[in-house]
Amino acid sequence: MKQKEDIVSENNSSTENLSEGAENMAETAEKVSASQETGSDDAVAKLQNELGEQKDKFIRLYSEFENFRRRTAKEKLELIQSANEQLIVKLLPVVDDFSRAEKAFQNRENKDQDLEGFLLIHNKFKKVLEQSGVKAMDIKAGTEFDADFHEAITQIPAPDESLKGKIVDVIEAGYLLNDKVIRFAKVVVGS
Repeated sequence: MKQKEDIVSENNSSTENLSEGAENMAETAEKVSASQETGSDDAVAKLQNELGEQKDKFIRLYSEFENFRRRTAKEKLELIQSANEQLIVKLLPVVDDFSRAEKAFQNRENKDQDLEGFLLIHNKFKKVLEQSGVKAMDIKAGTEFDADFHEAITQIPAPDESLKGKIVDVIEAGYLLNDKVIRFAKVVVGS
């Protein structure tokens, strides 16, 4: 809320400065016209100089205002896109629990309607997250380790030479919200 008040305050002051600059320029233009009628060359030159300075100030203020307007529009868009980030981060452990439970159910011999109901809930929950812009990172064993997306939990001796410096196992999935990492994938790296 504080950020919104600052933006409104900055917007108001920029608008006031812009209108003030336009008024100053208009006054100087009137003075130039009046002095041209009286014929004083020094006064005309001085006022034309002043008018040029006022025009320059006005153009700079106008440019500054346009930059401010673009910047605040961009900040507002970013704020809207990441508004649900905290809620989604809190929901991600629930997704992990669903995934673990699904694996446990699949190992049972007696698969019945409980598993079916559970899977329906799990799929519905994943769809809601996807509609909110959340995507799970697709990471498999053998993928190159990237610190921008992965968090190395531990290193183990690589079971194969080709897995040195690469991901051996994924402990916890990573997630993106509108292509921004909201949780790094926790992985085991081969050494």
